Amino acid sequence: MEGRGVEPVSSPLTTHVLDTASGSPARSPCLRLSRLEDHGQQWTELGNSYTDPNGRCPGLLPPGHMKVGTYKLFFDTEGSWRKRGQESFYPYVEVVFTITNETHEVHVPLLLSPWSYTTYRGS
Repeated sequence: MEGRGVEPVSSPLTTHVLDTASGSPARSPCLRLSRLEDHGQQWTELGNSYTDPNGRCPGLLPPGHMKVGTYKLFFDTEGSWRKRGQESFYPYVEVVFTITNETHEVHVPLLLSPWSYTTYRGS
């Protein structure tokens, strides 16, 4: 569509960060995606990004780049809360998960407040 810019690339791995204290998307937390390599000895960073105004991170992992293995999403929660003038108990959140089928889409939401967080396998 004209005037709307480039559409984000579809990613087989997505995340969505929600601020449960305010009931709204968590805007702009920095996040990094890594995969465990070298027979479980070293994390390799695959990319970094920020969430959009809807709390989503489009294009986290390009199509065709997902492999079976162990992955980690690192969320800079302290930096995000600090931008809003809010203290936070958790300086960061790391969510480690396993992908067992590279043809399936994987959604890893993070529900976040300054004093707690939870995550789950989304759809």
